[in-house]
Formats: sequence, structure tokens, C-alpha cells
Amino acid sequence: MAETATPGTVLITGTTSGVGLNATRALVERGWTVITANRDPVKAGAAADALGIPRKQLHHLRIDLGDLDSVRSGVETLVASVGQGLDALLVNAAVYKPRLKQPERSPQGYEISMAINHLGHFLLIQMLLPELKRSQHPSRRVVILGTVTANSKELGGKIPIPAPADLGDLAGFAAGFKAPIAMADAKGFKPGKAYKDSKLCNMITTQELHRRLHGATGIVFTSLYPGCVADSPLFRNSPAAFRTIFPWFQKNITGGYVSQALAGERVAEVVADPAFAVSGVHWSWGNRQSKGSKQFSQELSDKASNPETARRMWDLSLQLVGLA
Repeated sequence: MAETATPGTVLITGTTSGVGLNATRALVERGWTVITANRDPVKAGAAADALGIPRKQLHHLRIDLGDLDSVRSGVETLVASVGQGLDALLVNAAVYKPRLKQPERSPQGYEISMAINHLGHFLLIQMLLPELKRSQHPSRRVVILGTVTANSKELGGKIPIPAPADLGDLAGFAAGFKAPIAMADAKGFKPGKAYKDSKLCNMITTQELHRRLHGATGIVFTSLYPGCVADSPLFRNSPAAFRTIFPWFQKNITGGYVSQALAGERVAEVVADPAFAVSGVHWSWGNRQSKGSKQFSQELSDKASNPETARRMWDLSLQLVGLA
């Protein structure tokens, strides 16, 4: 195991299964205290128990990221009840519903992929920044999971099915994102693209956090793609044939497959290890055949790194979550 910094307290969203649950175990093994944030804290506790994670290092918090009111009440509960403060935030939870024919809406009326993956997390970050600024931990961090499918600098981001990630001129954001609008660019609804767009927003958020806040606060803001977790519960809403063929293809053809346990370990490294204390970086790992397991800084597309797009998305997101 790599050298680690002083253990601290981290809040992780989406820990009932998959990468989030395995990252929780890896961080607890490093001595960290983990606050889990999920719609169902009982399910989160049961999942942690099933994986043998010691309860004494866990706190379970109810936050439904698809409901901005739930995010607000969850943060209020956290600030009032957790005495040890907060040293890191891991944005992990995501929803992917590629078979939707019509947009599903959050209680605030936003398309569900953008509501959960981006807007709920955006509000959560904004509300927890004061806690992170107060932390005395030597390496405070905000870590956000991105995806290869939203970065056109990588092969997975060039695949045009159903369409590449593209926020356009953010017309959907500017118009308030309410029905009939369901997409960031205000064009026709495509559920797979809606997911990609929301993850593009995640990576843009990381870059803008770094530009705005790293110099003044010292907080490290990073994103990562831990590898292709082809059997992730993220794909639970995909067709059954896809859930069978995709893992086989990644294991036997591309060599890009990464287990949930290994992905969780990589995420924990980005949260905790000194080697990853570099703000503004999007971390990635190559396929087994090329770069082995060594991390590297992955170049982001112009769509993910353009400062003007980031500034406008930030300002419009503040409005959509009620902070402007």
C-alpha cells in the first residue's frame, strides 16, 4: 500500500454498492472515518456490514441527491451532529437510465440524470465548502468521479452512440431546465447523452473549483476515471444482453476491465494518498497492456476545460440550485 496521509473524515455519496462501497472499505482500512450519504441509510449500513467494514468508523446520513431539499436538510443534520468535522468529500453517486423514453424528473422538475449526478452534488459541494475550509487536515480534498465517455480526448468519449457529451451553449440551463426542456443544450431528449452531459458537468465543476478556490483555500480539487468497471451496478438499468456482453468485451478484448474492488482502491488513493495531492488534475490509469496500474494525469477535452463554459455553467448551476 502506498504511503498515506493522516487519516481524516470523508463524506462519500453512493455507497450501497459498487465503487462507492469498495472505496468506503479501502478508506476505512486506511484509518479514515467515512460518512456515507445515500437515500437509504439502512441499506448503506447493511451493505457495509456485508463487506465486513467496521461500524465504529462509519456514520450513515440520509441524502437524496435527486431532491435539493433533501441535500439541504442532510447537510444541516451533518453540520449539527458530526463533531469531528469534515476533511474530504468524494462525489461518487450517479444514475444512468439509458432505456427511458421520456425524461424522468426530480422534485424540482429537472431531468433526473442532471439532477442527481450534477445539480445535487453541486449543491452539496457548495454547502460543505465552509466545513472543508475549517478543516485542519494537511490535505483537504474534493474528489469527483468522471467518466471516459464524457471526455473526447479519449477513445470512449469519441463514440457517437447515442451522441457525444456536449452542453452546447447551455440553453437548457439558461431556460431553467424545466419541462419540456430535458437536455443541457435544450435539444431532444436522449437518455444516454443526458448521463454523459451530467458527467461532463462533474468534470467541469472540478476544473472550476480548482480555478476559483484552490489558490485561496489550499483545498485540492481533482477528478478521476478509475477504469472500466464493466459490471458496476451503474448499469443495472441497461439491457440484459449489454450487462453480459460488456464485461466480457472489456475483460477479453480491450483489457480495460477493472474490478469494483480495484476501482475502490484507486478512488481511495486519490482521496488519501500524498501522491495525488495535486489540484486541478483528472487522474486516470491505462489498460493493463499499456501503462499497467500507474496513475497519470489525463488530458481533458476543450468541452471539459474551457474556462468560459465553466464560468457560465457554474453561474447557471448556482441559479438552478437556489444559491443565486
